[in-house]
Amino acid sequence: MSLKDRIIHETLRQFSTKGYMSTSINDILEAVSTSKGGFYNHFKSKEELFYAALSEARKIWREKNLAGLELCDRPIDKIKKILENYRERYITDTETFPGGCIFVALAVELNDQQPHLAREINEGFCRFKAMLKRLLDQEKQNNALKNGIDTGMVAEMIFSGFVGSCVAYTSDKSKEHVGQCVEGLLNFLNMISL
Repeated sequence: MSLKDRIIHETLRQFSTKGYMSTSINDILEAVSTSKGGFYNHFKSKEELFYAALSEARKIWREKNLAGLELCDRPIDKIKKILENYRERYITDTETFPGGCIFVALAVELNDQQPHLAREINEGFCRFKAMLKRLLDQEKQNNALKNGIDTGMVAEMIFSGFVGSCVAYTSDKSKEHVGQCVEGLLNFLNMISL
C-alpha cells in the first residue's frame, strides 16, 4: 500500500473504534510510522482526511454488501443478498473496521459535534434507503409482494434493522446477534413476498 492508502486504512480503523473527535492526526501518524510532512503531502487537514476515509468506507461497503447482486433475478433476492453479505462479509470485518460499522459510529458522534460531516454520512443512509425502496417497488410492480405492503415502511424497517444490528455489534461484537437480526429480516421478506 502507498503511504496515502496506509493513512486512509488506519484512519478507518481508528474512526471505527475511537470516532472522529477522539482520533488525532498524531495517533494515525504513529500507527503508520510517518511524519507530519508525510501526512501533509497527501492531506491538507483532518477534515480532508475524513472525506477521503468516508469515500474509501463507501467503496468498501459497496464491494462487500453489493457483491453478487447481478446473479439475483428478483429485486427482493437482491435485498436478501445484501443482508447476507452484510452479515457474512461486512459487519464483522475486524481488519478494516475493528469497532464495527463506521457509518453508524460517526453519524451518532458527529451529529451534534460536526453536523456538516454528519450530513455527509446521512446522505449515504438516504441513498441506501432509496435503493431498498426502489428494489421493493420493482418487486411490487411485478406483483410479487402481498397486497397492501407499504414499500417505504419496509425499506425503513430494513434500514433500521441494519442500524440496530450495527449498534448491537459495536456494543458486544457478537456475530450471533447480528445473525439473529439478519435472519429476522430475511424471514420478514419471505413473509411479504409471493
